[in-house]
Amino acid sequence: MLKVQQALLVEGKYDAARLSNLVEGTILTTDGFRVMKDRALQELLKQLAKKQGLIILTDSDAAGFKIRHFVTGLVGAAHVLQAYVPAIPGKEARKEIPGKEGLLGVEGVPDVLILQALQDALKSAPATEGMHQKDEQPITYTDLYEWGISGTANSAERRLCLLRQLGLPPRLSKKELLQVLSTLYTRDALALQLEMLPEK
Repeated sequence: MLKVQQALLVEGKYDAARLSNLVEGTILTTDGFRVMKDRALQELLKQLAKKQGLIILTDSDAAGFKIRHFVTGLVGAAHVLQAYVPAIPGKEARKEIPGKEGLLGVEGVPDVLILQALQDALKSAPATEGMHQKDEQPITYTDLYEWGISGTANSAERRLCLLRQLGLPPRLSKKELLQVLSTLYTRDALALQLEMLPEK
């Protein structure tokens, strides 16, 4: 069992049941989009985020990202660690048909990938602090441009290729992409991944 000090926020009861077998800590649900209307739940999330921090682990579909953005804005990005599961095609065993986008939700993703997503999120806070103290340069928006994964011809296609190669959700904004890459990779490790991409 992975022990977490932060409160862990997932979308639904099936996600929470799944996580309770993997994680020791506080697990809350947004009940889908209910979090956008439920003032009491919003206040609870704000208090918990300030007191112990919040890890957000939503599905990799459009709904999951909408909920992730809403909660991050609500409680303040400084109190949030983002955990991302890869976008994997499929459907959960309990469902007759796949979701709208044909992707597995958190409840259907293999344990090892959920735990990896959480461990990567937990590493992000100290990793980014230490990064500036070492010789290691932080990854910047200029880097994304120079690597051809943002703001250049064919950058959207190249970015999608990179995200697929790294097993990351395809729907990351430029800011999220920068945060995720800075958290998970050193510049050298990322350079190796970029070399494996098809030519621009």
